Amino acid sequence: MKYALIALAALTVPASSLQAQPAAKPLVGDSNAPITISSDSFQADLNSKTGTWAGNVVVVQGDMKLRANSVRMSTVNGKADKVMANGNVVVDSPKSGIVTGETGVYAVVPRTVVMSGNVVLKKGRDVMRGTQLTVNLTTGQAVLGGGVKSQTPGSTQNSGRVQGVFLPNSQ
Repeated sequence: MKYALIALAALTVPASSLQAQPAAKPLVGDSNAPITISSDSFQADLNSKTGTWAGNVVVVQGDMKLRANSVRMSTVNGKADKVMANGNVVVDSPKSGIVTGETGVYAVVPRTVVMSGNVVLKKGRDVMRGTQLTVNLTTGQAVLGGGVKSQTPGSTQNSGRVQGVFLPNSQ
């Protein structure tokens, strides 16, 4: 369970730091802080070794907060294996900013986070947009992809390109 918010916290890579970063520079908050999870319901499946929080899910660790429609965690040998947040995923950190998307998946062993579906990263007034964000927590590398171009002439949705707006002197 301790790893649950590490994954979610990693989704808050600031928009202005999507370039390579040294591995020594942490991308997550305090992984030793207590984790609280609240939701409308919780269901455990002992056969598949999963737990699912559903309805207005809020996960908090330190100053990091995740909100989603549902969060599912799978385990292997009693330890967290994957944490999957679905539906209107919002990860907020005062230090790192806000990232939103439709889904977020943290794979514990390879230490990777993938955020998908109209991904928006905001820090201060700086904003980046794409369709998929992949973060390797071991290497500190992050990649924001633009996705497939829209087939509708004149459409700005899913333009196939990563978009960024950076304002000088922005925090």
